[in-house]
Amino acid sequence: MKKTALRLVSLLTPLFVTATAFAQDAAGGVDKSALAYAAGSAIGIAAFGGALGQGKAAAAALEGIARNPNASDKLFTPMILGLALIESLVIYALVIAYMLQDKI
Repeated sequence: MKKTALRLVSLLTPLFVTATAFAQDAAGGVDKSALAYAAGSAIGIAAFGGALGQGKAAAAALEGIARNPNASDKLFTPMILGLALIESLVIYALVIAYMLQDKI
């Protein structure tokens, strides 16, 4: 049953997504509300994904430090670097959202 439902969703999702992606106004312009929705959803998805990534990275680093306290120096720097890279992706989404807002 689950495989059938997954196959059905996998088949129908592209149909609905492409129908709205290729829809245009009568004048051929870009819908302003679609740009606002895209900007908001870009920030929402990026913040959600970034928070999940940072949580998993911090949990894995803390678990590694708890198992081997002597390795805390070796784990701390890569963890901070990874967290900075994850945060930079969220900031990149923020920049894209601001660029989309300028077109509204």
